[in-house]
Amino acid sequence: MKLSKKYEALIESGEIDFDPAQEQAAQSLQGLADRLAEENGGGLAKRLNPFAKKPGAIPGLYVFGSVGRGKTMLMNLFFETVPTPEKRRVHFQEFMTEAHEAIEAARKDKNKDAVQSAALSLAKDLKLLCLDELEIEDIADAMVIGRLFEALFAKNVTIVATSNTAPEDLYKGGLNRQLFLPFIALIQQRMAVLELDAAKDYRLERLAGSNLYLTPADETATRSLDQSWHKLTGRDGGEPDTLTVKGRHIEVPCAALGAARFAFEDLCEKPLGPEDYQRIAHSYHTVLIDKIPLLPPERQNAARRLTTLIDALYDNGVCLIASAEAEPDALYRGNRPEGFFRTASRLMEMRSLSYLEKRHRHRAEEAAL
Repeated sequence: MKLSKKYEALIESGEIDFDPAQEQAAQSLQGLADRLAEENGGGLAKRLNPFAKKPGAIPGLYVFGSVGRGKTMLMNLFFETVPTPEKRRVHFQEFMTEAHEAIEAARKDKNKDAVQSAALSLAKDLKLLCLDELEIEDIADAMVIGRLFEALFAKNVTIVATSNTAPEDLYKGGLNRQLFLPFIALIQQRMAVLELDAAKDYRLERLAGSNLYLTPADETATRSLDQSWHKLTGRDGGEPDTLTVKGRHIEVPCAALGAARFAFEDLCEKPLGPEDYQRIAHSYHTVLIDKIPLLPPERQNAARRLTTLIDALYDNGVCLIASAEAEPDALYRGNRPEGFFRTASRLMEMRSLSYLEKRHRHRAEEAAL
């Protein structure tokens, strides 16, 4: 089924609301999918495809907009339906980690152009690269991303990227930004840039009136989390997902439309660390956690991981919906309660819709600076 048809089906089923900006983005992605299908021998009508009207057509799409506007959902639909076998979808930070590792390996092999070598390695057997959450915050990324994209374009790799930031605002205020500016020009020259200016933050609207922190963690709380999940995704369940961090796999039991649901044990009683939690926070706009327990001294490691997880979610403005055995300030029963004070305070703040509204305003203000 085509992306456009899947998008219409989601509206008809009530899973999402109609939004003209989303529809425009869906049409643009469908046009690109048609072009890729034609190159694959699909024989789709070239004259009706805006991407195919120019020789050396723009090879990709850069979709940007505020949080909660549907970028992840549309990327999901595009990747699922585009008929290109040689395709890959990856979070931008994971892609850059792989790139830096490939550059370092090329340098050890005394390759004269390590960045070019790394790009060729990343482009191998690839025709379509979908990058989630493209943001440039690190000077190491800023200094190599332009050459990586140039090499990928030279190998005829189509790039589709989502971002919270307009191209001209990427790496704003960053060190040696003048050296980064050619990358912005490259995006504007080689990718169609589309702002997903949806009318509202659907995450906020769908959660209006919901209790985001439920105690105790009983069957009533579970049913309430089920209801919140249905409000967010329009469905009763989701699909398993797998995230990758430096070769490690994080199993996500249930994911749909940019939301993920975990049991406490999945997140805090497995050997996960700060990079793993950052990966989760960058991958989902909303995280549901079932049954946060009391945390006595013997669960010190789990308490420490919960603190790291909450920091990652909070710093990235992720919505948290959770059931717990006690209020935030009564969860920790260990020997050093002062270490949990910040976590309890953040849990208290994150339970309110005002937290999401504040985080959304903060991101909008950052983009305007």
